Amino acid sequence: MLRYSKDAAVQNTQPTAAIGAAEPFTLITETAAISAETHGGRAKCLQRLIRLGLPVPRSVALPFATVHEIAAGHFVDFAPLVAAFEAGRLLSVRASSLDPDWGGPGAILNIGMSAAMRERLAPTIGEAAADALWLRFIHAYAVHVARLDPELFELPAQADAAAIERALVVYEEETEEPFPQSLEAQLGEVLRSMARAWEGPTARLLRQARGAPADAGLGLVVQEMALGLGPPESGAGVIQFVDSATGEPQITGRYLSQSQGREAVVPGATGAIYLTRDPRGPSLEELCPRCFGQLVEYGRLCRERLREEMQIEFTLSAGRLHVLDAVRVARSARAAVRIAVDLAEDGIISRADALLRVPPRALTDLLHPQVDPACRRDVLARGVAASPGAAVGRLVFTSTAAQAAAARGEKAILVRRETTPEDVRGMHAAAGVLTERGGMTSHAAVIARGLGVPCVVGADIEIDQRERRVHCADGRVIGEGEIVTLDGSAGEVLAGAAPLVEPALDGAFRKLMDWAEAASDIDIRANADTPADAERARNFGARGIGLCRTEHMFFEEDRLGVMREMIFAETAEDRAAVLEMLLPMQREDFLQLFRIMEGLPVCIRLFDPPLHEFLPHDREGLRELAESLDLPIAEVTRRVEALSEFNPMLGMRGVRLGITVPEIYDIQARAIFEATVEAKAEGAHVVPEIMIPLVSARREVELVKTRIDAVAAAVRNERA
Repeated sequence: MLRYSKDAAVQNTQPTAAIGAAEPFTLITETAAISAETHGGRAKCLQRLIRLGLPVPRSVALPFATVHEIAAGHFVDFAPLVAAFEAGRLLSVRASSLDPDWGGPGAILNIGMSAAMRERLAPTIGEAAADALWLRFIHAYAVHVARLDPELFELPAQADAAAIERALVVYEEETEEPFPQSLEAQLGEVLRSMARAWEGPTARLLRQARGAPADAGLGLVVQEMALGLGPPESGAGVIQFVDSATGEPQITGRYLSQSQGREAVVPGATGAIYLTRDPRGPSLEELCPRCFGQLVEYGRLCRERLREEMQIEFTLSAGRLHVLDAVRVARSARAAVRIAVDLAEDGIISRADALLRVPPRALTDLLHPQVDPACRRDVLARGVAASPGAAVGRLVFTSTAAQAAAARGEKAILVRRETTPEDVRGMHAAAGVLTERGGMTSHAAVIARGLGVPCVVGADIEIDQRERRVHCADGRVIGEGEIVTLDGSAGEVLAGAAPLVEPALDGAFRKLMDWAEAASDIDIRANADTPADAERARNFGARGIGLCRTEHMFFEEDRLGVMREMIFAETAEDRAAVLEMLLPMQREDFLQLFRIMEGLPVCIRLFDPPLHEFLPHDREGLRELAESLDLPIAEVTRRVEALSEFNPMLGMRGVRLGITVPEIYDIQARAIFEATVEAKAEGAHVVPEIMIPLVSARREVELVKTRIDAVAAAVRNERA
C-alpha cells in the first residue's frame, strides 16, 4: 500500500516509507524504484525530469502488474492513490508503455471535476472557463470512459449551465445512473477503462504490428493537473529545440493561452502563438520572458543530461511554469542523422553511440526523395514497403505506357498485379511501381530495389486491367492517368501530388559515414548491373561490386531481340553465331565497370534466369516475335510453352543452363577476359571475379570451369 506524508507540498518530497516496485502504486521521486521495464517509459522519464530539478507536478506511477490486475477485474483499493494527492486537486491519467511507438489509450484530463468543483473554480478562473471545463470533462468521460456515442455529446459553441444539464441528462439516460461526482469513483473508472482498452484484441493487434510482444504491459501515470486556466497568464504548449525535418537547431512549437494539454498543437487550434519573437505575431518570449528563459534552460538540461533532443510539454498556471512530460523529438531520417552527429560533436554522446542511434533504414531513406512529413496524407492503399523513396506520377497499367510517358518527359506510376521480366523496361522508365500481389522477395520488390525505384507490393487494391482502373479498399476508384503519390518507404499510396523532400547528403551524413567507415571491420560491396550503378556505388564508398547480374544487360531493347533469336536457334552453331552479336556489347559493359571500379573487385555472375523469362506470353507479344523471326505464330507459341516451367528455381537455369547451352557462358567469359585485357592495356588495375550461379554439385563447377579456363587460354593466346 502507498504510504506518503500529508505535509508533502512538492513533488520531490520523499515518502515516509520506502516504496518498492512490488507496490500497487509508486510515488515518483528521485529515489523511487521506477524502471521502464516495470512502469513504462513515461514514468521513468518523469523521474529523470524530477532528478534534473524540473517543476513536475506530483505524479504516481502504476506498474504493469497493477494495470493488468485492474484489466482482469480484480479488486484494487484506489483510496491510497487518491490520498497521495492534496485534497481538492484535479488529476490526469496518461499511458506509460515500454516503447512510446507501441501507442496506448489517450490521456484523460481533469479527473475529479464535478458540480461542486465547478463552484470552487469559478471565482478563480471565471464562470465561463469553469463551465467549459466541466462540460469538456463530461464529454471526455462519457465518450472515452463510458464508451457512449460521441454524437450524443457534441460540444456546443457556448458552454453554459443549460448545456451542462443536457449533457448530464443524456449521460444518465444512456447509462441509467447519474454522472459520478467523486474523484475516487471517476479515477477508478478511468483506470479500468484505460487498462481494458490496452488489453483489448484490437489494441493488441495494433501494437504487435508495431513490434510489441503480445504480452506487452502498460503502466499508467496519475498526475496532478496544472490547470492552465484563469488569471494571471495561464495556458499550455509544447517546445522543442531542433527542427523535426532537418535536425537543425531551432526553437519550434506553440503556446495557447487558457488551454490544457496539447491543445496548442491540435490542427485548427485558433489563438496559438509562437514561442520565440516573430514578426508574424505575438510570442511567449514577449508575453512571459521569464518562463521562456526557463524553458530554454530546461531544454539544455534535457539535452545534456538525458543525452537526447526532447520535446517538452508544459503548462503555465497563474504565471508558474510546470513541466508535464518530455518525449523524444519526432524526426525524419535526415534529422536523425543531424541530431546524432551534433550530439556526438558536442561531446554529449560518443561517435559509436551516434552510429547506433541512426536506424539503418533511415540511411536508405536519405538516398531517395521522401514525402514531406509535415504534409497531410490522404491514403488510398497500403502494402509492403518494398523499395524506399517517394514518387509522384500518373497511373499507367502497362510497361509500354510507362516507356511512352518517359519518352514524353512525364512521370508515371506503373501498376501491375505482379511484374515479370518483361516489365523490367517499364519499371526502369517508371517513377514508381505498385503491385497487387507480392512480398519483399517478389520480382517487383527485388528489381525495384536494384533500380532504385520506389515500390509498394501486396497493396490492398483490386486491379481491373480491362477498364484500366484500381479499386481501393475504402471504395474509391482511380483510373489511368490520375495522379497519385507512391511512398515506398511507408508502403502507402496517397491521393494526388504530395509534396516531396529531396535527398540531402549534407555534411552530417558525410561525417556519419566517415565514422562508420572508421569503426567498420567489414567491407561493403554493391549490387551493380550498369555503369551508372557502379558510379553511384563508388561515390558512396563501396569496396567493389559484390554482384553484377549479367542477365539484366540482356533485357535492353537492342539486345532482347538477339537473345530471343538465340533461344530459337536450332543448332549450337546457330546459337554461337547469334551470340557473337552480343560479344562486343557485353565486352563494353564489363570494360566500363572495370574502369569505374579500378583497383576494386568486380564479381560478375554468369547468366542465371531460365530462358522463358526472355519470351513474351501475351498474344500481341507472341505475334510480334513470330513476325521478327519469320516463323508461324503456332510454332512460336509451342516453343514458348515448351520452355515454360512450373518451378523455375528447380528447372533449367543457372549452372544447369550453362552446361546444356555452353555457348552462353563461353561468350560471357570471353567478354570478361577481353575487357580485362583492354582495361589493363589502359593502365587500370582490374580485379575480376566470376560467379557460377545455382551450383548444387562439385561436378557442375568442374564442367563450367574447364570451359572458362579454355576461353581464358584462348584470349591469352590471341592477345599475347
